[in-house]
Amino acid sequence: MRDRTSLTPGLLAALGFVSAVGPFATDMYLASFTDIADDLGTDASSVQLTLTAFLLGIGTGQLILGPLSDRWGRRPVLLSALTVFALSGVATVFSPTIGVFVALRFIQGFSGAAGVVVARAIAADLSRGAETVRALSLIATVVGLGPLLAPPIGGLVATVWGWRGVLGVLAAVSLAMLMVAVVVIPESLPRAQRHAGGLGSTFRTLGGLLRDGGLTAYVLAFGSAFATMMSYIAASPFVGQSVLGMSPLVYSLGFAAGAGALLLANLANARLAPRFGTRRMLFVGTTLLVAASATLTALTVLDALSPWTFIACAFAVTAGTGFTMSNASALALGRAGHARGSGSALLGASQFLLGGLVSPLVGLWGEHTAVPMAITMIVAATGAWILGRIAGAIRPPATGT
Repeated sequence: MRDRTSLTPGLLAALGFVSAVGPFATDMYLASFTDIADDLGTDASSVQLTLTAFLLGIGTGQLILGPLSDRWGRRPVLLSALTVFALSGVATVFSPTIGVFVALRFIQGFSGAAGVVVARAIAADLSRGAETVRALSLIATVVGLGPLLAPPIGGLVATVWGWRGVLGVLAAVSLAMLMVAVVVIPESLPRAQRHAGGLGSTFRTLGGLLRDGGLTAYVLAFGSAFATMMSYIAASPFVGQSVLGMSPLVYSLGFAAGAGALLLANLANARLAPRFGTRRMLFVGTTLLVAASATLTALTVLDALSPWTFIACAFAVTAGTGFTMSNASALALGRAGHARGSGSALLGASQFLLGGLVSPLVGLWGEHTAVPMAITMIVAATGAWILGRIAGAIRPPATGT
């Protein structure tokens, strides 16, 4: 088994690549939903279940695979899960029915969760303090390329080879993730630091972490920031095009600008957090979230929202999300001690739980108003700000690191 004691640029890139499971596995095939429904003889809602199954799998997978990596080591869990992820990806190409496709997508999500949760734990294992937030910011930067690259790649492949071709390319990406993990990613958790005991003991670690009020507050701030951004993402198609009358080109450019803001924020945070401190940068991120969401809410209520102010607010919201999530995750994992796999699992669970909860809220009043989106965003952003302040005021437990 290979061991390494430092984070190199190559290792950071590898961790970012295997962490990009979510964006690639969701965004690449979205444009093919209609073709999938026609080919498999089903309806759009059934095809939507393939995405729901994947997200459910990646959420539950993090809660299970993260603690298991604390007990068995990072590398065995990562390699085993990515092997299943690659094999299930190949199997999806040959899905004969929608039922089989949905089941395989759940398996994909569950196994692919290791790429998210274990990579984050490895980065925390091999770094401390400001170095951790720098590492997590750089990993998030690589992950942020997924939403930019996956849709155009998926659209181009679908035009040439159809939806099964898109799934074939995704299967090739999953195989590449496995190969990168085998060759580049080392074991980062020494045997002496692994949790002993049975499976029940492993999962009781999650309860122990949740008893740390500061860690829990950081975890919830992390999830609330993602929920703020998810409110925008879920509502942006109908707000941008139905409410504001944006053309597909302008809407696409605005969405790309938001993704670019996430990348820029993570790159800036990697430089600024070591200089100014992780807690201060968390405050900057949550304050930016609240300011942008409040501005968007005011413009919406006053009926003064325009395509360009919408894009500007979205840019600020996604930038604030980048600052908040990078610093909140570093601070939470810093309090998790050697149970960073479990801590990473809690971060991922909060992200998908809170993100999933807000998605249906933004369309409660129909597709011709931006009010539900704005209200959901300001509530989630304010929650992230308050939780960040609460977390910083709670001393770590005496046994914390």
